[in-house]
Amino acid sequence: MELISKILNTTVLSFGGAGIPVLEILIAVLTVLSGFWFARWAARKMKSRLEQRKVDASIIQLIQRLFYVLFISILVITTLDLLNIPLTAFAFITGAIAIGVGFGAQNIINNFISGWILMWERPIRICDFLELGDMMGTVETINTRFTRVRRLDGVRLMIPNSQLLENTVVNWTIVDRNLRTHVRVGVQYGTDVEKVRRLLDEIMAGNPNVLEDPAPTVVFEDFGDSALIFDGFFWIESTPERSLRDVRSALRFEITRVFRENDVVIAFPQRDVHMDGVLKLEQAEQEVSPAIPATSEER
Repeated sequence: MELISKILNTTVLSFGGAGIPVLEILIAVLTVLSGFWFARWAARKMKSRLEQRKVDASIIQLIQRLFYVLFISILVITTLDLLNIPLTAFAFITGAIAIGVGFGAQNIINNFISGWILMWERPIRICDFLELGDMMGTVETINTRFTRVRRLDGVRLMIPNSQLLENTVVNWTIVDRNLRTHVRVGVQYGTDVEKVRRLLDEIMAGNPNVLEDPAPTVVFEDFGDSALIFDGFFWIESTPERSLRDVRSALRFEITRVFRENDVVIAFPQRDVHMDGVLKLEQAEQEVSPAIPATSEER
């Protein structure tokens, strides 16, 4: 026991003229490990309770981030107090580090601050449907440095948070999750247009994903080169499991089936060629006389 006591009281570090024995270092390490374990356990419990109360996912993530920052700050201060290390001892070191980080990691700090702005102001939330340039997708997570977006084809993109604040972003679900889209179909000339409108109305009304309010509408868009163009506009409620492409695809399948059953022809590109004048075809015939072999008398 005396040997163990001697080892635990052995000074291994010295800071500001005061020695730090092994025992205090072990206590500090156990405090940090148990603190991180408790923080993760408490965060999971907090998330579970908030999800049961139907709290928005973005607010849950913001609360978790604030809890982690607050708890880690308290844990660091407690650990330094256990080691009898005053915070003023780090004033010069932290100042130098801050200057170095400010010059060398401007983009990282920019994205870090942008992440907190996104979580606090909430212009973009988890499960929002975004359009950024040519990219369209659903927000999965908003981290302190980047935001993860799941594109329509399933590819996940890591977008720096600063780009979401500095560029123009179209948020389709910033107010609600109702999205308007449309399907276009062209029918051949001579088709009963009232019949086409009636069939499209029935098809959209019969789809369970199409909302009744606002009601779907059919627009006779244009007289095309080879077809009469109709657009069917409708609204859906966007969810992570449902995409615009899936709903539009289902409606196109149904349009093809219903139009075929009702003898409505979906047009395809056609061209009529008109020729003026007389078309004259000539065939040159060349008579070839067979060769007659010479007789023996002629020889």
